[in-house]
Amino acid sequence: MIRIDAIWLAVPPVDMRAGSDTLLAQVVAVFGAAQPHHAYCFANRRATRLKVVVHDGIGIWLAARRLHQGGFVWPTPGCRTAQLTRAQLDALALGLPWQRLAEAITVL
Repeated sequence: MIRIDAIWLAVPPVDMRAGSDTLLAQVVAVFGAAQPHHAYCFANRRATRLKVVVHDGIGIWLAARRLHQGGFVWPTPGCRTAQLTRAQLDALALGLPWQRLAEAITVL
């Protein structure tokens, strides 16, 4: 339904009360711009909530997920962003250790 060419992970935590406009401003602050057909993932400080902003070239889509037990596997704060594959995003959304997948992540 929504074409996604690249998936980006913003490592610094964000306030999960933030709506689509605030998260889009965060995308611009962290990544420089919101590129069409790119997905941007954010988590709260405890990594129990995940929000994904997708710019589809016309507008933005916002998806949210919350884990009731455990947390999302999140990179250490040493880096600011990371690029994920689709398989890694699928694992991340399920709360699985996505870094262990065979395809390496690109850390910036």
